[in-house]
Amino acid sequence: MEGKIRSAGEIFMPGSQQPKNYLHVLSLLALCPSRAAEVISYFAGLDSHGRNQLLALTDSHHVVLRALQPLGQAATRAGLAEIAQFAQGAINKERGRIENALKFLEVICREFECAGCPVAVIKTLDHWPDFGNDLDLYTPADRLHVTELLTRKFHACLLPRTVGDRLANKWSFRVPGLSQDLEVHIGRLGQAGEHVELANRFISRRQPKRVSGYTFQIPAPEERVFASTLQRMYRHLYFRVCDILNTATLIESRAVDYTELRAGADRGGIWAGVATFLVIVSNYLEQYRGAGLELPADVVSSALFGAEKLFARGRFLYFPVLPQGLALYTRQLARTVLRGDVPATARLSLLPPLASVAALAYGVAGSSERIW
Repeated sequence: MEGKIRSAGEIFMPGSQQPKNYLHVLSLLALCPSRAAEVISYFAGLDSHGRNQLLALTDSHHVVLRALQPLGQAATRAGLAEIAQFAQGAINKERGRIENALKFLEVICREFECAGCPVAVIKTLDHWPDFGNDLDLYTPADRLHVTELLTRKFHACLLPRTVGDRLANKWSFRVPGLSQDLEVHIGRLGQAGEHVELANRFISRRQPKRVSGYTFQIPAPEERVFASTLQRMYRHLYFRVCDILNTATLIESRAVDYTELRAGADRGGIWAGVATFLVIVSNYLEQYRGAGLELPADVVSSALFGAEKLFARGRFLYFPVLPQGLALYTRQLARTVLRGDVPATARLSLLPPLASVAALAYGVAGSSERIW
């Protein structure tokens, strides 16, 4: 699909639109690094506060290396040593953080397997050569076994759980020496922990991935799409630049079996979400590269909306809860009811009242973290 590439003139807006400018700069650097020279003059005009804000955004979007490497290279070619040094300093710091996390991740995964707890690293390594802010694992093992293993072997501290964490069957740990939190999804996936059969695929179809000298078990390509869809379309309702880039890289590798993808998504009641997720990725990518992804016709026709519904708010790219988010939820709920999955239906039915409580908490206290 061919489209119009966004020019630098369209991208950079007046100072009041600075957050949008940062998102555009980040998108251009990460999604189309060959165009990095177009943002050099803009970056050079930022003061130290502005540069640090943009750097913080690269971290929030998990594209520190993939955005700053082309920026540094473009700065070097332009003879702007200060910008090149700024980028390289941030890159070196991030690589140190990643290397430390990989050491912990390898040992933790090995201990899980030795203890008879099969495990898959979900989402965290999808950002490679970048890295996530958490170490995310999925295991079907017993909760008490997992907790005992982490506290005994790694002196991990179990972090407080929100209502959403309990519903999703997720536990978070703080491990001494590890800057990231460790999140373990046990036996279930999804905002309400509604997916058991789908979650089992993350173990039964996992594949080895070699990263910086370490070998990890990660979900198959189709499950990687499911994980991103569940997180973006059914939980957070916003996109990061890494979601676009990670998915584009996966699709362009031609590793995804679309027949398998649809079969698994249909069974989990999330095909509409999967199709919409992929079309949004393709649409957004097209704005910066001039061409989207080569997606099958049934993916495109099954999407409920595209990137035209995205809007910048704060650090991320959101789509509306009403009607878009609600439409995805009601379709999933209807599919789950028709499938006769009573436990999953009961769990999904808890989301609207919890969302209302979270909205109230946000309005009163400015945060819904204790809910989700």
